[in-house]
Amino acid sequence: MASAVERTDDLVREYLIYRGFTSTLKHLDSEIKSDKDKGFRVDKIIDQLQQLIQSYDLAGLKEYWAYLDRRLFSRLEDVYRPTVNKLRTSLYRFYVIHTVQVLQNTPKTQEFFQKQALELQTQPEWRDWFALPFIPAPEQNPSFSPYFSRQWADTFLVSLHNFLSVLFQSSPQPVLLSFDNEVQRIKTVQEENEELRQLLFALQVEWRQKKDEEMVHHKLPPYVQHMDRLGDTELDLVFSQRNVNMTTPSRNFFSTFLPQTRRAPGKTAPGPQSSPTQASLGRKDPTAAQVHQCLFIIVVFVFSVFISRFMFLEKGEMLPWSLEKKTDSDLDAQTEALPDQTDSTNQMRVCEVGGAAVEQPFIKLSQEEYGEHHSSIMHCRVDCSGRRVASLDVDGVVKVWAFNPIMQTKATIMSKSPLLSLEWAAKPDRLLLLGSGVGTVKLYDTDAKKNLYEMTIDDVHPRILSLACSPSGTSFVCSAAAQAAPTGVVTEGDARVSAPVSGQLLLWDTKTVKQQLQFALEPGPVAINCTAFNHNGNLLVTGAADGMIRLFDMQRYESALSWKAHDGEVYSVEFSYDENTVFSIGEDGKFVQWNIHRCGVKQSEYSLSQDAVGPFVLSGYSGYKQVQVPRGRLFAFDSEGQHVLTCSSSGGVIYRLNKADAGLESVLSLGGHKAPVVTVDWCSAMDCGTCLTASMDGKIKLSTLLAQKP
Repeated sequence: MASAVERTDDLVREYLIYRGFTSTLKHLDSEIKSDKDKGFRVDKIIDQLQQLIQSYDLAGLKEYWAYLDRRLFSRLEDVYRPTVNKLRTSLYRFYVIHTVQVLQNTPKTQEFFQKQALELQTQPEWRDWFALPFIPAPEQNPSFSPYFSRQWADTFLVSLHNFLSVLFQSSPQPVLLSFDNEVQRIKTVQEENEELRQLLFALQVEWRQKKDEEMVHHKLPPYVQHMDRLGDTELDLVFSQRNVNMTTPSRNFFSTFLPQTRRAPGKTAPGPQSSPTQASLGRKDPTAAQVHQCLFIIVVFVFSVFISRFMFLEKGEMLPWSLEKKTDSDLDAQTEALPDQTDSTNQMRVCEVGGAAVEQPFIKLSQEEYGEHHSSIMHCRVDCSGRRVASLDVDGVVKVWAFNPIMQTKATIMSKSPLLSLEWAAKPDRLLLLGSGVGTVKLYDTDAKKNLYEMTIDDVHPRILSLACSPSGTSFVCSAAAQAAPTGVVTEGDARVSAPVSGQLLLWDTKTVKQQLQFALEPGPVAINCTAFNHNGNLLVTGAADGMIRLFDMQRYESALSWKAHDGEVYSVEFSYDENTVFSIGEDGKFVQWNIHRCGVKQSEYSLSQDAVGPFVLSGYSGYKQVQVPRGRLFAFDSEGQHVLTCSSSGGVIYRLNKADAGLESVLSLGGHKAPVVTVDWCSAMDCGTCLTASMDGKIKLSTLLAQKP
């Protein structure tokens, strides 16, 4: 019930914000803060009682218990009244024992019996307790020693907790809270549907494989696949027709029979005919019924071949032969040129690599859309567990949402100051780092839906361009830059700053929430656009506005390597799967792999289009163009580091990483977008992977892929 109440409160808040009822929202928040029911959370009610006891607030304790009695206990049947009285007696005894244990028989104990004398002196269970303040060592007295044990205190608190829990569960709920049961039921149905969809997909793949085998071997229908079992008369007719047409070369079975089928009705004599083969074998001439039977079999065969070939075609292609009358040679040429194709819905297509057929490495199972944003996306990241996604748009709105089993928004963060960057914390994965444009970094708890800390980085460098949390979760790296021309969404006529912007790279401790050190940037302070840790956090790679890539040793906190990587800014940088190389994308449109063991040596270099690199352009009405400089991740690798996901004008594109001379090989286009994709992410789990592609129209596509293992 407590979880349903909390979700309902969030929905009501979101509705009031949507309607603009800010004063009502303030009153709601004020009422929730002073809520004595604590949102029907039993743990918070127990904490409130313990807090009153520890502060020796007897009046507050009596008032709070009286409220619970009016609000909850008075609605119970009379059979439960003795249980409520026993719990109240144990609560008062718990208070008295606490005053004796902590304050050693101070006036607080005597004050309790003085104020409660009129109420308790008529109750038999309190008759011996009035002597407690005058006993020198009550914890050793046989009558009171059990109450001083830890076991009695724990038993009382657990009993009170269980009683309140059962009371809340059995109490009638308003209709608005019943949606929680519906949500659980929908989740169950969604999970069952997902299992059935996976089963259906597996059956479809198996059926398509069998269909492909039949297509490859040209398996004939049952009624014509045993053509070699025709009778002697039919075989003689076939041989005679083939001997007559020896002057017309025929290269397949189809072209042999089709011309004869067309000429047979016009050349068949009314009387019986004989062939050289029949004369030499001394057999009788075929009757008209036998000839018609043979012609019928041939026509059925031709029709079955035509239908099977028609089923092989991709949607939208021309037929291999038209329905118009053509010559025999045209039919032979078209029949021989007909390729073996599969249905367009079959995603297990093959691609030619060096003349050999290679199966696609991924199958796109599904693609869903998240459309809660109303402006261009800047960042979109999956957390470490692969359960939640955080997305940030240029309006500074952050959405935290889940996609399994159903797509659902968990939290909405709207900041007064502009937000420029975000990053999930490694441990615990519910925390989110948010970098602003006014020199602050917020640590946000996505479960509790509140800011835990707000750190002031630097007033001179207020723009937080990049955040990276170490895998251990003990620290994070923050890139701060000075003010410059707008680098988010600008009009096409705006000019960009040519000189590198000043900046600094800082290391912060997440436990103490204090700055540990500032990294030295050579040859001078420069804005760091992108940062990435390796798997154990011992290495940090950065890409800067001056085109330099810097590799830092995080055990010594110093720069290990640096080299000029791109002409212009470095937009995105990541470690490779084996962490022996580093990949980067720059303003010059190049996708480069660098060997970190040999400073500045390119291992491979690929050229990408502007759609994958940026700046990204979205054309509007009246010639207006919206231009966005990349800020999020521009590429992401699969779980084995053999394929890379990049941006494009209509969706993500997956490439196979080959050697430099072979170039990038496109293996799958995700599609689905109507605006340029500006940032991507790839979360891999076993054979299924989730690809995120976010575009300038605020749409985020979530594509589920199935990896085909060789």
